[in-house]
Amino acid sequence: MDASIQTDSLTALGQHGKRNRDKLARIPVKIVPADDSTVLPKPPWLHARPMMSETVAGMAAILREHRLHSVCEEAMCPNIGECFAQRTATFMIMGGICTRRCAFCDVAHGRPQALDDDEPARLADAVAALGLRYVVITSVDRDDQRDGGAAHFARCIALVRERVPGIRVEILTPDFRGRIDRALDALSGAWPDVFNHNLETVPSLYRAARAGADYHGSLELLARVKRQNAAVLTKSGLMTGLGETDSELLATMRDLRAHDVDVLTIGQYLAPSRYHMPVRRYVPPTTFDMLRDEGLNMGFREVVSGPLVRSSYHADRLAGKL
Repeated sequence: MDASIQTDSLTALGQHGKRNRDKLARIPVKIVPADDSTVLPKPPWLHARPMMSETVAGMAAILREHRLHSVCEEAMCPNIGECFAQRTATFMIMGGICTRRCAFCDVAHGRPQALDDDEPARLADAVAALGLRYVVITSVDRDDQRDGGAAHFARCIALVRERVPGIRVEILTPDFRGRIDRALDALSGAWPDVFNHNLETVPSLYRAARAGADYHGSLELLARVKRQNAAVLTKSGLMTGLGETDSELLATMRDLRAHDVDVLTIGQYLAPSRYHMPVRRYVPPTTFDMLRDEGLNMGFREVVSGPLVRSSYHADRLAGKL
C-alpha cells in the first residue's frame, strides 16, 4: 500500500497520531489530493544530502536512548542527513502529537499525552552527551495547556543551562494562541538567547495553511518578547511556494521588521504528501538572493534565504555571527 495513505501513524517514540488525509480532513480550506499530472517536477537546485548513514543512525539512537523527539524526524526535514551528520538536531519537546492541523506540516495530529515532568532532565542529559554548545528546542502546539507549554520550555532552558554551562539556547515556539500573557510570564524566569516563532506564510494564505492561527497574533508575540527583554534575539521564518507572490513576501517581511524581528529565514516549501497543500511554484535561487538583499536593506540583522533553508538550519553558525 502507498505509504502516503497510511494516515494513522506512529511518531518516532510510538505515539499514535493522524497524518496526511485524516489529519487534514477537518481544515477549513479543503485540499484536492494531488496526482502525478498536477505535481510540479522538482528543479535541479533542490538536492539534499542522503538521509541514512552510520552517523545519522547513531544520532537517532541517542535521541531514542533519552526518549526524545526531533522535529527533523517528525516533520521529515530534507536536511536531516546533513544536520545529523554534524551531530546537530532540533529537539521537539512535549511529545510528538500536535493539537493543530496545519496543511503544510507532517507532524502528527491528535490528543497529546500529559506532559512528561522528566523530559527537561533527559533533554539536558542528551545535550551534554552530544557535546553541544548551541541547542534549538521546539515543540508541538499544546493548546491543551493553560500556558501553551511555556513553563515546560522554561524548565528545559533552565536545566540545559545548569547541565551545560555557557551553552546558548534557541527556542522555536508555537503562537501561544490566547495564552501570550501566561506564556511570557512563564518564560520571563528563563529567557532563551534566541526566541524564534515562524510566521510561515503571508496573511492571505493563513486560513488555508495555518488553521487556528492568527497572523497579527504571531507578529504581536514576537514584538512583545522584544519589548520585555531587548537582549533576546528575535527570529522568524517564511516559506515560499504555497501560492504567495514576491510582493506579498516583501510586505510580510516589512511587517516583521515593523515588529522588531532581528533575523529571518526563508526556504522553499516541499509538500510532505499528496494530501498536503501542493507546491504552487519552485522559487529559483536568484529570487532567494533578491529576498535576502531586500531583507538586509529593510534592517534585518541577518537573512538566511535559499531553497533548502529551514528555520533552525545552521542556527548555531548564524547566532555566532550576531
